[in-house]
Amino acid sequence: MYPSSFSALRAQTGVSLEDLSDRLGYSVRQLYRWENGDGKPREAVLATLRSMIGETGSAGSQSRFNFIDLFAGIGGLRRGFDAIGGHCVFTSEWNKFAQQTYAANFRDNHPLHGDITQIPTDEIPDHDVLVAGFPCQPFSIAGVSKKNSLGRSHGFADEAQGTLFFDVARILERKRPKAFMLENVKNLKSHDRGRTIEVIMRTLEDELGYHVDAKVIDAQHFVPQHRERIVIVGFSEKVPFTWDDLQLPPKGHTRLRDILHPENGSETAESHFTLGPDAVVNGKYVLTDKLWQYLQGYADKHKAAGNGFGFGLVTPDDVARTLSARYYKDGSEILVSRGKRKNPRRLTPRECARLMGYPDDFRIPVSDTQAYKQFGNSVAVPVFCEVARIMQPHIQALVERADLLEAA
Repeated sequence: MYPSSFSALRAQTGVSLEDLSDRLGYSVRQLYRWENGDGKPREAVLATLRSMIGETGSAGSQSRFNFIDLFAGIGGLRRGFDAIGGHCVFTSEWNKFAQQTYAANFRDNHPLHGDITQIPTDEIPDHDVLVAGFPCQPFSIAGVSKKNSLGRSHGFADEAQGTLFFDVARILERKRPKAFMLENVKNLKSHDRGRTIEVIMRTLEDELGYHVDAKVIDAQHFVPQHRERIVIVGFSEKVPFTWDDLQLPPKGHTRLRDILHPENGSETAESHFTLGPDAVVNGKYVLTDKLWQYLQGYADKHKAAGNGFGFGLVTPDDVARTLSARYYKDGSEILVSRGKRKNPRRLTPRECARLMGYPDDFRIPVSDTQAYKQFGNSVAVPVFCEVARIMQPHIQALVERADLLEAA
């Protein structure tokens, strides 16, 4: 087991406060306070530190490797691979608002590219690891046997053409990175009656020759939110990777109180999210009488019909439902109770960031509507810090082996 205090975890990583400041997004001054027991960091910070502790016991001994970040969103997957010594050499994200948030939080020596479907493979730099949170689409072309009978070609170039997975596959085929990590919603397993995951796994294993493992992980191990995602990991050679190495804290050890604004002056007011000396939540996040009445009526109607549809009213002691990209519409899946005879409120964008495991120094340069969409579409960062951690020794071994072969 890892120690629980900030100072003990930081010592075990072997990383200086200055380097840690860059990785976590907090000032050195704030880290120094935590180091000396002045206050307690959020669980997401401690989870990130745990993810930085390599299997040899020191993150300082980790090798450097290059990776690319596809369908990057606001950089949630990237944070995990930055934390294990990775250097991002290429980023692709088509949404202009997500690009704004990504650019505000990552300083890169490469431009932020747009639609990956419009970028030739030759223009993508060589890399050791491919990271992608690609959207899933159905694969509707007929199967291999039918194509053979018609004398048509088959394989991913035919089956996946027109889907976004095709772009992942074409890059893997041409660039042959040593490893990859793909993320998607849990329903990828049943999407298009199971055909989508079937084509993906056959492509990765049989056609591209990678050794692949997949697992569904619930972010509730790290954050107070039920959020299941499928993670697909692959290596160019057989390595002793195992999901048994995951260190998942018990579900429920964090509650919404860990991410909600305390409203007692213990945090500094931030922009329009919180106001005044006590940093109370801006009243604009409280539901109007009209919207609150509508949501209650909608829930009553579905309850009477025997359906489970309705709003999710939560208290600081609860764990939330999955935050979705539609949260900006009415906030119905996670409404924070303000007590009896008071209308509940939405989470603020900063609370959404915390719910996804982003540190408080993560910049939110876009409107509330865009921020809600971005965090609803994001991954839970600590989950992928942990996945990256258990991938790290195997990535390092493959990189070192390639370096030795090149030097020979």
